[in-house]
Amino acid sequence: MIRKILIANRGEIAVRIVRACQEAGIDSVAIYPDADRHALHVKKASEAYNIGPDPVAGYLNAHRIVNLAKATGCDALHPGYGFLSENPQLAHICARRGIKFIGPDAEVIRRMGNKIEARRSMQEAGVPVVPGSDASLSGLDEALALADDIGYPIMLKATSGGGGRGIRRCDSEKHLRRNYERVLSEARKAFGTADIFLEKCVDRPRHIEVQVLADHHGNVVHLFERDCSIQRRHQKLIEIAPSPQLSEEQRTLLGDYAIKAAQSVGYQNAGTVEFLMDADENFYFMEMNTRLQVEHTVTESITGIDIVAEQIRIADGQPLSFRQDEIQRRGFAMQFRVNAEDPKNDFLPSFGRITRYFAPGGPGVRTDAAIYTGYTIPPYYDSMCAKITVWALNWDELLNRARRALHDTGVYGVKTTIPYYLEVLEVDTFRAGRFDTGFVADHPYLVHYRTSRPTRELAAVVAAAVAANAGY
Repeated sequence: MIRKILIANRGEIAVRIVRACQEAGIDSVAIYPDADRHALHVKKASEAYNIGPDPVAGYLNAHRIVNLAKATGCDALHPGYGFLSENPQLAHICARRGIKFIGPDAEVIRRMGNKIEARRSMQEAGVPVVPGSDASLSGLDEALALADDIGYPIMLKATSGGGGRGIRRCDSEKHLRRNYERVLSEARKAFGTADIFLEKCVDRPRHIEVQVLADHHGNVVHLFERDCSIQRRHQKLIEIAPSPQLSEEQRTLLGDYAIKAAQSVGYQNAGTVEFLMDADENFYFMEMNTRLQVEHTVTESITGIDIVAEQIRIADGQPLSFRQDEIQRRGFAMQFRVNAEDPKNDFLPSFGRITRYFAPGGPGVRTDAAIYTGYTIPPYYDSMCAKITVWALNWDELLNRARRALHDTGVYGVKTTIPYYLEVLEVDTFRAGRFDTGFVADHPYLVHYRTSRPTRELAAVVAAAVAANAGY
């Protein structure tokens, strides 16, 4: 049995894994560079070890992390998300050194991390994919010819991309010519390879993903879907489970697709199959994330299933705790990523000291955080400092509870995205459960005004008049 786990990550996800270990009676080992010596995961874990002065390099050194796991008597390693979580080398080194990797095996990570191979696997499994190139592009001429055949707009994507990086939309041949070398450069810098491919752009899609779990005994289940359509620059902001935009028939279809996707590659542990739904309600496979997702909390809220605990059970060789027909969903859940950013200044990161912090509470409210009063948010990492997840029996109650929970939250000393989310909750289309990935771009006024809608409209009229008088 797993008795000790090294957590190869930081922030709120490291704290989340520590808590799962505590509930299972498992010791946890945290790692940290000098910049994270006061981090919450360091304080919460059973043991913690410094990995050097560089704020990032230590979290990315697979050999050193596994060596530390062996030296401290760990029999398993959880990668969290980000950093090395989808790096097949880390999973391979763990297997070679006799450390259980809490995730799929290295070959599956490599295969699904390559977008071309993932597309081929889905096509073979009968899962629909977006029309596009069946291999990495050989050059600009091939890209231009394929784009003419498919029709604009198209998306250029890094074959090994992820997290919204190495991706650009091209609306014309001119755009494609201008962006081709840029995407090549981004892919090379971010992922170490200049391989890119091309897909038809699904304009203003809804972004729907399905959580799957698979054990070593041939059992594969899905935990329903999440709607991740509220995003900015391909980075998710608000996640909802289940999607208020799907019918029961569509929900069943997506769940079946996700299970086929996992089975087709021999998947084991927790993973997420992501889809795009176009205006005609057609679904297309986008990618598979071979790790725990930031937004797993909304799925836990509607199903009552501890996904991290199941991850540990699966890595330990145990079967899933349930069958598909035993998984029930109840109500709706919504997660807000509280980022240390200033929404009134183009979401500029706002790092610094938390002078005062208090989390929301009450029925149906959960907070996953990496901050506390007196903590200084370092400038070296992602700006997300907390996640607020709310649950309610129905959609209208969820909206009201979300507003209350956000108002209850206090983060002082830095700017956060909380005021922006309060504005989103007042938008009629959002409240009606009708939105797509163009929502943020369609509502630019939300980052400028925090007042009521009539006041906002009056402010817009005044601003227009001032601009006209100024000769703009």
